[in-house]
Amino acid sequence: MIRILAVGTFLLAMGIAPAADPKLTVKVEEQEPPKDLSDAVRALLDNKAMSVFDDAKLLCTVWACKSLESKATAEEAKAGLKYANLEETTVVGAAKFPEQWIDYRKQKIKPGVYTLRLGLQPMDGDHQGTAPFNDFLLLSPADKDKKPEVVEAKEMHELSAKSVGRKHPGIMLLFPNKKPTDAPAVEAKPKEHWTLNFQIPVTAAGEKANLGFSLVVVGVTMAE
Repeated sequence: MIRILAVGTFLLAMGIAPAADPKLTVKVEEQEPPKDLSDAVRALLDNKAMSVFDDAKLLCTVWACKSLESKATAEEAKAGLKYANLEETTVVGAAKFPEQWIDYRKQKIKPGVYTLRLGLQPMDGDHQGTAPFNDFLLLSPADKDKKPEVVEAKEMHELSAKSVGRKHPGIMLLFPNKKPTDAPAVEAKPKEHWTLNFQIPVTAAGEKANLGFSLVVVGVTMAE
């Protein structure tokens, strides 16, 4: 505690204010998905726009799919769906960033509109320990990702890499959301992560269920 106070005093003496914790809120309103997206992708999305603010500053707006198809069995659906019950590369939604945004890998994402596809982190040595979970949504520029069908993982990675202009895709980490609330909400997570929580109706083997999402909108990997 003494050390923290000393650091704060030093910063103030230097005329530098310590960084404040985010005060995130979400505003949900009727708003059509951006026309930057192809008509085929827009047709998948709900008109409920989930806008996340840090105080008065808009960080991003997310549109989720109206519904999703799952490869889960009826028993799995009753037990509780997981991200892995969806086909990898499934379009889950779209996001719009009014200003430059930093993704989970500390990469710079340009302002604009992006599709959000489900991706799994490769289980290899290069990615060991870089994230607490291996489920992500990958960002792809709206003008490059026009077809809503699932694609090969390699194609998704190549599309998403165009969001940062490098070989690695632009990514948003997913925390588990086993008990989604009816209304979208923001939630503080460990290690200075903040998530946008929402749910999407899912059909699995004829059974109806809801799959909760917990999407990191603020927070980066601790790995170098």
